[in-house]
Amino acid sequence: MAVYSIREAAVADVRVLTDMMVEAANWNAVAPRPRSAVLADAQHTRYVHGWRRPGDAGVVAVGQDGAPVGACWYRLFPSDAPGFGYVAGGVPELILGVSPIHRAQGVGRQLLRSTVQLARAAGYQRISLSVERANHAVSLYRTEGFATVDRRGTRDTMVLNLR
Repeated sequence: MAVYSIREAAVADVRVLTDMMVEAANWNAVAPRPRSAVLADAQHTRYVHGWRRPGDAGVVAVGQDGAPVGACWYRLFPSDAPGFGYVAGGVPELILGVSPIHRAQGVGRQLLRSTVQLARAAGYQRISLSVERANHAVSLYRTEGFATVDRRGTRDTMVLNLR
Protein backbone atom coordinates (compact mmCIF):
# COMPACT_ATOMS: atom_id res chain seq x y z
CA MET A 1 0.00 0.00 0.00
CA ALA A 2 1.24 3.47 -0.86
CA VAL A 3 2.30 5.84 1.88
CA TYR A 4 1.29 9.42 1.22
CA SER A 5 0.11 12.56 2.92
CA ILE A 6 -2.59 14.99 1.88
CA ARG A 7 -2.23 18.75 1.97
CA GLU A 8 -4.29 21.67 0.76
CA ALA A 9 -3.57 22.76 -2.81
CA ALA A 10 -1.77 26.09 -3.09
CA VAL A 11 -1.47 28.62 -5.92
CA ALA A 12 1.91 27.10 -6.80
CA ASP A 13 0.24 23.71 -7.42
CA VAL A 14 -1.19 24.67 -10.81
CA ARG A 15 1.34 22.36 -12.52
CA VAL A 16 0.37 19.46 -10.23
CA LEU A 17 -3.32 20.06 -10.96
CA THR A 18 -2.57 20.25 -14.67
CA ASP A 19 -0.74 16.92 -14.50
CA MET A 20 -3.63 15.34 -12.61
CA MET A 21 -6.17 16.82 -15.02
CA VAL A 22 -4.28 15.01 -17.79
CA GLU A 23 -4.39 11.81 -15.71
CA ALA A 24 -8.14 12.23 -15.17
CA ALA A 25 -8.63 12.64 -18.91
CA ASN A 26 -6.54 9.48 -19.43
CA TRP A 27 -8.47 7.14 -17.16
CA ASN A 28 -8.71 4.61 -20.00
CA ALA A 29 -5.30 2.99 -20.54
CA VAL A 30 -6.56 1.33 -23.73
CA ALA A 31 -7.28 4.68 -25.41
CA PRO A 32 -4.83 7.21 -23.97
CA ARG A 33 -4.92 10.82 -25.12
CA PRO A 34 -1.60 12.53 -25.72
CA ARG A 35 -0.80 15.14 -23.09
CA SER A 36 -0.49 17.75 -25.83
CA ALA A 37 -4.03 16.98 -27.05
CA VAL A 38 -5.51 17.29 -23.56
CA LEU A 39 -3.67 20.56 -22.97
CA ALA A 40 -4.83 21.92 -26.33
CA ASP A 41 -8.47 21.33 -25.39
CA ALA A 42 -10.01 24.37 -23.67
CA GLN A 43 -12.76 22.14 -22.27
CA HIS A 44 -10.08 20.48 -20.15
CA THR A 45 -7.73 23.37 -19.41
CA ARG A 46 -10.59 25.43 -17.99
CA TYR A 47 -10.33 23.24 -14.89
CA VAL A 48 -6.87 24.63 -14.09
CA HIS A 49 -6.57 27.97 -15.93
CA GLY A 50 -6.25 30.77 -13.38
CA TRP A 51 -6.08 28.32 -10.47
CA ARG A 52 -7.06 29.62 -7.04
CA ARG A 53 -9.58 32.11 -8.26
CA PRO A 54 -12.44 32.74 -5.80
CA GLY A 55 -14.36 29.50 -5.29
CA ASP A 56 -11.40 27.21 -6.02
CA ALA A 57 -10.19 24.73 -3.42
CA GLY A 58 -8.58 21.32 -3.35
CA VAL A 59 -5.99 18.94 -2.01
CA VAL A 60 -2.85 17.20 -3.23
CA ALA A 61 -1.58 13.74 -2.24
CA VAL A 62 2.19 13.59 -1.87
CA GLY A 63 4.28 10.42 -1.66
CA GLN A 64 7.08 9.79 0.83
CA ASP A 65 9.56 11.16 -1.70
CA GLY A 66 7.66 14.47 -1.85
CA ALA A 67 6.36 13.88 -5.37
CA PRO A 68 2.64 14.49 -6.02
CA VAL A 69 0.67 11.30 -6.68
CA GLY A 70 -2.82 12.76 -7.05
CA ALA A 71 -5.04 15.77 -6.62
CA CYS A 72 -8.69 16.59 -6.21
CA TRP A 73 -10.16 20.06 -6.47
CA TYR A 74 -13.30 21.98 -7.28
CA ARG A 75 -14.21 25.18 -9.00
CA LEU A 76 -17.31 27.11 -9.95
CA PHE A 77 -18.40 27.69 -13.53
CA PRO A 78 -21.00 30.17 -14.79
CA SER A 79 -24.13 28.96 -16.58
CA ASP A 80 -22.95 30.56 -19.84
CA ALA A 81 -19.66 28.59 -19.74
CA PRO A 82 -20.45 25.33 -17.94
CA GLY A 83 -18.00 22.53 -17.24
CA PHE A 84 -18.59 18.88 -18.12
CA GLY A 85 -20.42 18.25 -14.82
CA TYR A 86 -22.25 21.57 -14.47
CA VAL A 87 -25.61 21.28 -12.69
CA ALA A 88 -26.38 24.81 -11.46
CA GLY A 89 -24.85 28.12 -10.52
CA GLY A 90 -23.21 28.01 -7.11
CA VAL A 91 -22.55 24.25 -7.29
CA PRO A 92 -18.82 23.58 -7.57
CA GLU A 93 -17.58 20.94 -9.96
CA LEU A 94 -15.05 18.40 -8.72
CA ILE A 95 -12.04 17.02 -10.60
CA LEU A 96 -10.00 14.02 -9.39
CA GLY A 97 -6.78 12.67 -10.87
CA VAL A 98 -4.36 10.04 -9.57
CA SER A 99 -1.19 8.86 -11.26
CA PRO A 100 -1.70 5.36 -12.71
CA ILE A 101 0.83 3.65 -10.44
CA HIS A 102 -1.06 4.91 -7.36
CA ARG A 103 -4.60 4.02 -8.46
CA ALA A 104 -6.68 1.43 -6.60
CA GLN A 105 -4.75 2.05 -3.36
CA GLY A 106 -7.16 4.39 -1.57
CA VAL A 107 -5.50 7.63 -2.66
CA GLY A 108 -8.45 8.74 -4.78
CA ARG A 109 -10.96 8.02 -2.00
CA GLN A 110 -8.97 10.01 0.54
CA LEU A 111 -8.53 12.90 -1.90
CA LEU A 112 -12.26 12.84 -2.65
CA ARG A 113 -13.24 12.81 1.02
CA SER A 114 -10.84 15.65 1.83
CA THR A 115 -12.19 17.79 -1.01
CA VAL A 116 -15.78 17.12 -0.01
CA GLN A 117 -14.88 18.28 3.52
CA LEU A 118 -13.47 21.51 2.08
CA ALA A 119 -16.68 22.09 0.12
CA ARG A 120 -18.82 21.48 3.21
CA ALA A 121 -16.67 23.85 5.27
CA ALA A 122 -17.06 26.49 2.55
CA GLY A 123 -20.85 26.21 2.92
CA TYR A 124 -21.75 24.54 -0.37
CA GLN A 125 -24.96 22.51 -0.43
CA ARG A 126 -23.93 20.19 -3.28
CA ILE A 127 -20.93 19.28 -5.38
CA SER A 128 -20.97 17.76 -8.87
CA LEU A 129 -18.71 15.90 -11.26
CA SER A 130 -18.73 14.33 -14.69
CA VAL A 131 -17.44 10.83 -15.32
CA GLU A 132 -17.40 8.45 -18.26
CA ARG A 133 -19.64 5.50 -17.47
CA ALA A 134 -16.87 2.97 -18.27
CA ASN A 135 -14.47 4.63 -15.79
CA HIS A 136 -13.82 2.44 -12.73
CA ALA A 137 -14.07 5.59 -10.58
CA VAL A 138 -17.86 5.49 -11.00
CA SER A 139 -18.04 2.89 -8.23
CA LEU A 140 -15.90 5.10 -5.97
CA TYR A 141 -18.25 8.03 -6.50
CA ARG A 142 -21.33 5.90 -5.85
CA THR A 143 -19.91 4.42 -2.64
CA GLU A 144 -19.14 7.95 -1.45
CA GLY A 145 -22.78 8.98 -1.97
CA PHE A 146 -22.80 10.58 -5.43
CA ALA A 147 -25.92 9.97 -7.50
CA THR A 148 -26.37 10.27 -11.26
CA VAL A 149 -28.56 13.24 -12.19
CA ASP A 150 -27.93 13.39 -15.95
CA ARG A 151 -26.71 11.06 -18.69
CA ARG A 152 -25.25 12.43 -21.92
CA GLY A 153 -23.49 10.31 -24.49
CA THR A 154 -20.99 8.18 -22.58
CA ARG A 155 -20.82 10.52 -19.56
CA ASP A 156 -22.82 10.80 -16.36
CA THR A 157 -23.16 13.92 -14.28
CA MET A 158 -23.21 13.00 -10.60
CA VAL A 159 -24.07 15.06 -7.53
CA LEU A 160 -23.40 14.68 -3.84
CA ASN A 161 -25.62 16.50 -1.35
CA LEU A 162 -23.41 17.97 1.34
CA ARG A 163 -26.01 18.69 4.00
